[in-house]
Amino acid sequence: MEYSIGEFSKRTELSIHTLRYYEKEQLIKPRRHFNKRRYYLETDVLWIDFIKRLKATGMPVKTIARYAGLRAEGEDTLLERKEMLIQHRQYLSDQIMELQEHMSKINDKINMYCQKIEKMNTMSTIHA
Repeated sequence: MEYSIGEFSKRTELSIHTLRYYEKEQLIKPRRHFNKRRYYLETDVLWIDFIKRLKATGMPVKTIARYAGLRAEGEDTLLERKEMLIQHRQYLSDQIMELQEHMSKINDKINMYCQKIEKMNTMSTIHA
């Protein structure tokens, strides 16, 4: 199935402006009809889903563009693409560990408040 840019925008939940930006940054390369109108295929939907996942996990647009360029070059770049994803996975692991440390400190503070509130409630029932 072919999608116009408007249909593709709805299908991917990305604005037309964003799709044109992605094209300018060479993340996507839509096909063009003889009248120069862009069109997209279902495989482009899958690719956009992956781009959105990379972006949502903090991969910079320039890095995604580099990955997209390697993807366009074909299977000769599989090793390099794999290495890029391994590096990104390590970045995500580091981020998760850091967030877990932050969560632990926040939990400590919540527990401290719970103890203080419980102590205050106990004291007020004793004095009542």
